[in-house]
Amino acid sequence: MRLLTVPRDANPVAPKLTVSIATTQEEVREVQRLRYKVFIEAFNLSALVNPDGLDIDAFDAYCDHLIVRDNKTLRVVGTYRVMSPHASRRMGSYYSEKEFDLGRLDHLRGRLAEAGRACIHPDYRSGSVIMLLWAGLAAYMRRERCDYLMGCVSVSLADGGHNAAALYHALDQESLSPAEYRVRPHTPFPVHEREAGHVPVMPPLLKGYLRSGAWVCGDPAWDPDFHSADFFLLLPLARLDSRYARHYRTESSPP
Repeated sequence: MRLLTVPRDANPVAPKLTVSIATTQEEVREVQRLRYKVFIEAFNLSALVNPDGLDIDAFDAYCDHLIVRDNKTLRVVGTYRVMSPHASRRMGSYYSEKEFDLGRLDHLRGRLAEAGRACIHPDYRSGSVIMLLWAGLAAYMRRERCDYLMGCVSVSLADGGHNAAALYHALDQESLSPAEYRVRPHTPFPVHEREAGHVPVMPPLLKGYLRSGAWVCGDPAWDPDFHSADFFLLLPLARLDSRYARHYRTESSPP
């Protein structure tokens, strides 16, 4: 386990939690078990059920895995999967490229980190875990000399896609990227075919990205495996607001 040095006040109410990067296969297995519980069991995704109880894909072996651990129970209670530019070159692509054409971002690839598979145990969703994960992301990006963070936020389609469409229609110009950063979904989710009058319920992860200054870079993609609409977000670190910049960049140090 490789600990990350994060701001002292990034975790004011739960000092029993620590953030680190997984360094052993068993730690990666702990991450995959948590993801399985949160992504597959909780949403009853029968197509992805497996006897090992692990959420695994080909990208896991190329990525770094941030973990938040409860030091009293030794349980992994939060995780974020991060891919550096070097790792994406070895893999041959970023995970997001399975769903989006990122051609307009080619000039950023050497400075672009990808975060995904954000996952927090249901008993630890008070805010402390995501604070530590964001602090860990900032420390990781400093180490990798990345100026941009990208990733996807999934919105469940269990309601027929009405919330996903409402979220898209509710985005203001500040939340949408400039045209030069727009990406194109390979399989678009038809947000424009859903009524715009539905009151949107914003997932905490999407809210956190937008509050940090991230852009939504176009229409969402349809992910049939997870039965979700996936929004692609790009966060230039220069756009972090003063509150997040103070916690997650200025005071953070690299691992």
